[in-house]
Amino acid sequence: MTQPAFNEKTRDRLLTVSTATLTTVMFKRGFRNCFIGGIHPLNPAEARMAGPAYTLRYIPAREDLDHLKVFEDRAHPQRKGVEECPAGHVMMIDSRKDRSAASAGDILVTRLWKRGAAGIVTDGGFRDSGDIAKLPFPAYHSGPSAPTNLIRHHAVDLNVPIGCGDVAVYPGDMIVGDTDGVVVIPREIADAVAEEAVEQTMFEDFVQERVMAGETILGLYPPGPEARAAYSQWRGAQISA
Repeated sequence: MTQPAFNEKTRDRLLTVSTATLTTVMFKRGFRNCFIGGIHPLNPAEARMAGPAYTLRYIPAREDLDHLKVFEDRAHPQRKGVEECPAGHVMMIDSRKDRSAASAGDILVTRLWKRGAAGIVTDGGFRDSGDIAKLPFPAYHSGPSAPTNLIRHHAVDLNVPIGCGDVAVYPGDMIVGDTDGVVVIPREIADAVAEEAVEQTMFEDFVQERVMAGETILGLYPPGPEARAAYSQWRGAQISA
């Protein structure tokens, strides 16, 4: 399936804002379930990411179909997905929130990194998590998987709508990650959400500056008329600087 085009300017903007700010902007638009729960970055220093979703879906394994020999098949969805995930995209994996067997390991994650992917997210777990944590690559999971060859997942679909951490993810949705976690933004509103989030971040920088100077939050956050006027002046000075 051909991935929809995405706006590079939007991705650049999304890389400058927090997932906390994004969830607030999304809440204003009526989206209450856009933050993937129960996952964390393996390497917090490399948590920042933004890019369109490329999805992989697992269902429960079945003994007659799932054994080590299946990985020799070049059309195996897990292997195929790693080799076909477009550069700049985030591989999103539906592992049914089950980390008893690995969604992937360090070799596959390294391959994604080398191919130019923007990151990888699973609501299950990775094996070789210590090695993945050393990579300069955003990778999120719920926790380490058992270091055995126990097969509990059957890779069945690529680039279809999935559920990841109880959040719906459609191919091409914008995925944004930081040290707090991962937000999913429908691709149709990603440009507008990014623009609003940048403005919200600028306002919060202004508020933080005032609070650090000892100012009360009352009338400042949320802003009253005086704070709005002060912010307008402050913002103009920031832009012209």
